[in-house]
Amino acid sequence: MLELPESTTISRQASSMLTGRTIAEVIPATHPHKFTFYNGDPLAYPSLLTGRKIETVKGYGAFVDLITDQNTHLLIGDGTIMRYYPPEEERPAKYQQLLVLDDGSFLVFTVAMYGGIFAFQGEYDNPYYQGSIHKLSPLDLHFDEVYFEKMIRNSKKTLSAKALLATEQRIPGLGNGVVQDILFNASIHPKRKISTLNELEKSDLLYSIKGTLSRMIEQGGRDTEKDFWGNWGGYRVVLSKNTYTKPCPRCGHKILREAYLGGTVYYCPQCQPLSSPCQSEE
Repeated sequence: MLELPESTTISRQASSMLTGRTIAEVIPATHPHKFTFYNGDPLAYPSLLTGRKIETVKGYGAFVDLITDQNTHLLIGDGTIMRYYPPEEERPAKYQQLLVLDDGSFLVFTVAMYGGIFAFQGEYDNPYYQGSIHKLSPLDLHFDEVYFEKMIRNSKKTLSAKALLATEQRIPGLGNGVVQDILFNASIHPKRKISTLNELEKSDLLYSIKGTLSRMIEQGGRDTEKDFWGNWGGYRVVLSKNTYTKPCPRCGHKILREAYLGGTVYYCPQCQPLSSPCQSEE
């Protein structure tokens, strides 16, 4: 899925390849998908985008934004895959959007489960997009202990650690995928209530957010996700559906898998106890 490491990686790759290119043709979906969400009528996208020159590509949270002249955008959200193909490649038969560029290369947009492909000029009032633009990135220098403490203080104390990090987009671009390793590296159980975290644990969690995300980005995204070229990321995920059957890399204990908050969590009960050593869970 498109989370912060992927939106950052893909936007950088796409910007280096697409800046200055002109959109020569916009081809609507050949394979309609009822969980592909558009901004208005996708059949109007050709008139909005054809002939536009791509000025840059930016990543915000769980979005990648192709920004063209006259402040016209093609924005993709979590669940949408954007892939670049050189001119000599054969076009796939099924897609939810395709852009042909002025050199004959093309971009293919596909959706597996659900995803958004939004074309617009000027502003777009989608609250998640606006939040991704205006909320502080966890990699920003101002996302510090004071900022993080205020976030925790303004949240319900009954929230779990996973809920704090991965729901309501309090932190843009954090989802169920990246949170697994963040919590593991901080030695915090995903169901642990934030009211039970002591100051040291809060600090460990903050620096795990920053450190884990930085490593994921530096290595070109996670090895569970593909980049702009269709290559797997270089960061080897510690906890995921691909690794949970292996013992904990830290202590050798069995990794547990549970359904929680609309997704699956993976954790080591030895390294990530539900209660703090100094506190007991109510």
